[in-house]
Amino acid sequence: MPHDIRLIAVDMDGTLLDGDGNLPAGLWQVLPRLAERDVTFVPASGRQLATLQLLFADAAHEMTFIAENGAYVVRAGVEVASEVVDRDVVERVVRHLRALGEKGYDLGVVVCGKRSAYIERTDDAFHAEAAAYYAALEPVDDLLAIDDDVLKIAIYDFALAEESVGCALDEIAATHRVVVSARHWVDIMNPGVDKGMALRRLQESIGVEPAQTAAFGDYLNDLEMLDAADWSYAMQNAHPDVVARARHRAPSNRDHGVITTIDALFPAS
Repeated sequence: MPHDIRLIAVDMDGTLLDGDGNLPAGLWQVLPRLAERDVTFVPASGRQLATLQLLFADAAHEMTFIAENGAYVVRAGVEVASEVVDRDVVERVVRHLRALGEKGYDLGVVVCGKRSAYIERTDDAFHAEAAAYYAALEPVDDLLAIDDDVLKIAIYDFALAEESVGCALDEIAATHRVVVSARHWVDIMNPGVDKGMALRRLQESIGVEPAQTAAFGDYLNDLEMLDAADWSYAMQNAHPDVVARARHRAPSNRDHGVITTIDALFPAS
């Protein structure tokens, strides 16, 4: 179909990354083609900025990123938008999660700042899960004593998050954004913060309309981002709610569905 797509926002895990968590090799041929056609390619993830920059290596300095599930938007190294959680809210959330741990919930907590992510729990099992998403990761004695702007609080639940800790955060959800971002992860942010809000701010910043925007996603934290793009794609492996919300379908991440679809939208000349 004819289109005038100028902005492509792409979730990472379960969407752009393959089944082994790697960037598809074809991406490095796609990115220059998009740049030549003045199309902005934007990784949009629950991961921190440092992790996204590390993944994209030498290309990162000129790229745009939506990090921390929409709480941090950076374009060519310059902040476009951020949402900092009030210190008293961070304290309330951390104390609540500590209390859940005392009740038997098997949780790891990551306080996500602009400079780094911070953890108290340092056993190998949790540290491995946190390190996979947070390249800048600092163990601390007390999460409430860190000196950084907090963008998000992430919770790793060794049980299925949607059925476990995700059901134990009603008090927090009454005032703040609580989203199940993966099978074992839940994110807590300021009210109204999501990838969709971040994408809309980016659209305003660079002068792009939803009709000129494509977005790809697979999980619940991608829903609002898909709403902000007329060209919204659910991956074949997507959560049923994502499939119901998106206008189009893409092959699974294991079949490099993002690259396949972009190739169809922007064929090589």
